[in-house]
Amino acid sequence: MKWKYIAYLTVVFLLASACEKEPGRIDNFLVEFATVVKPAGQITFQLDNNKTLIPKELKDYSGKDGQRVVLNYTPLRGDTVKINSVSDIFTGTVEGSSAVANLIKDPVKIQSVWVGGNYLNLILEIEYYDKAHVIGLFRDTQSPTIDLHFSHSRNNDPPGYTKKLYASFSLAAIKSPNGSPTPFRLHINTQSSERVFELEVK
Repeated sequence: MKWKYIAYLTVVFLLASACEKEPGRIDNFLVEFATVVKPAGQITFQLDNNKTLIPKELKDYSGKDGQRVVLNYTPLRGDTVKINSVSDIFTGTVEGSSAVANLIKDPVKIQSVWVGGNYLNLILEIEYYDKAHVIGLFRDTQSPTIDLHFSHSRNNDPPGYTKKLYASFSLAAIKSPNGSPTPFRLHINTQSSERVFELEVK
């Protein structure tokens, strides 16, 4: 009986120890917008603060120079990083338009809008089923100030499900040549109304 009692206590102790075992620690990681830079054919990633990240290893990705991406990475040593994932996002430029009232502005839901690394960065939500949507950024050439209008066409896509849309537009076309901050207004149509953001590129 004594041995059975000792064996029982041993099993209980082992079970308790197993329950208290801490799960394996997940590596720290960061997720940021970045630009693909390919010096001498090697792929590196430039963050919007101008820091260049050098992948320790990069498999199954051969992005083109200047492509904007969402980068998930783990810092290692110095500028060297472990790439957990990299996804291309829509990369565009500012186009001119003298008839912004005629632009297609199907509504979107805004998650985030910011300027970084001379880019206007957007995270939006759209209703998507199976047709490719068309987006663009246009400067009103009739306005005395710098007014940019976001254009979004559902392309007759039927009602579907909510999908995130990531986009990044170069603001080189509106930057001041002397390097001083350049203020501008961004117009985006939402389900409730047109929203106007007061922003600047440095």
